[in-house]
Amino acid sequence: MNHHSPKHFDVAVIGAGAAGMMCAAVAGQRGRRVVLIDHAGKLAEKIRISGGGRCNFTNVGAGPQHYLSQNPHFCRSALSRYTPQDFIGLVKRHRIGFHEKHKGQLFCDDSAEDIIAMLKAECETGNVSWRMPCTVHEVGKSGELFRIATSAGEIQAASLVIATGGLSIPKIGATDFAYRIARQFDLKLIEPRPGLVPLTFDGKGWQSLVELAGIALEVEVETGVKKERGYFLEDLLFTHRGLSGPAILQISSFWKPGAPLTLNLLPQLDVAETLIEGKGTLKKNLGNLLAQWLPNRLAEGWLQIHGFDAGARIADMPDRALKKLGDSLNRWVIVPSGSEGYRKAEVTLGGVDTRELSQQTMMVNKVPGLHFIGEATDVTGWLGGYNFQWAWASGVAAGSAV
Repeated sequence: MNHHSPKHFDVAVIGAGAAGMMCAAVAGQRGRRVVLIDHAGKLAEKIRISGGGRCNFTNVGAGPQHYLSQNPHFCRSALSRYTPQDFIGLVKRHRIGFHEKHKGQLFCDDSAEDIIAMLKAECETGNVSWRMPCTVHEVGKSGELFRIATSAGEIQAASLVIATGGLSIPKIGATDFAYRIARQFDLKLIEPRPGLVPLTFDGKGWQSLVELAGIALEVEVETGVKKERGYFLEDLLFTHRGLSGPAILQISSFWKPGAPLTLNLLPQLDVAETLIEGKGTLKKNLGNLLAQWLPNRLAEGWLQIHGFDAGARIADMPDRALKKLGDSLNRWVIVPSGSEGYRKAEVTLGGVDTRELSQQTMMVNKVPGLHFIGEATDVTGWLGGYNFQWAWASGVAAGSAV
């Protein structure tokens, strides 16, 4: 390969993940000469490990209300122009089997590799050139052209799309590349932080709850107030270090350090009211009664932790004590000490401030030809296929415009 003369392309896309491949394929199929650059040796590792290897590739109900951003209306345009139905159509054309798990989440029947192969085939249809593994040393702009210094020589392009994602899961190659480029071009960033991440609790306070590890149940969880409030009805998992499961991953994106979480372990029941009203009729002792409503081990452990005698008959207990027990189950308030961080986070909150971008084309308003898509932007979806839908939609928006 001749490293001396620069290679000219219409479009250079840096980052061959979900958003980057989608963008490259769409642009290539519009007749643009596209090069896709990635530093990894293995293609689309984040797609590969997603959804337990089955890739939760979209959510049938995805809409603007399922995304967090400092600029909440920004995602509306791209999401309305490329919908889950559009992506499902693509999946069907490639004859990939899929199924709905619950709450609109769609997964591959076989493997996430099917989605990767599909995106690769779409890029091939668009005659996309690949540079991979290829390190980008430097990006600059002279006149109308972007100059990209890479380990495979200099590349010049009229449009540059940054699709390098956020900081989550560094062990598969996540970097702050997108933020470095944003700073270089003097763009505002919304402070990145881990999202969809298990929360931790300090050693001492958590000690009594460690024996509940492994128990799972559906709960209500909420945090924050007014516009900042997050609320979910999802499964909770007790772990040795704290709490996890979909309920906690979901609420973690809304949680602010130092803020309490309020959990309702029996959402379908007002426990205090049921116990107090049942004093005359419910013959069971406290332990047996609770075990009808909660997993056995949780019922037992909960009574012990809160100083109740499982053998006590509720008829003999003061209303005050029953109310205290009811509140502990229906309104359990705890303050996480922190999160498991980017190591375990599925996504990165924050990123390039979307007020810097056009919602139609994802282009930077003050730097013609420069686009940011996917997780690099300050648009973060809930758990359940929403982040992939943003990758597809933002990738198509930029791919259609470059």
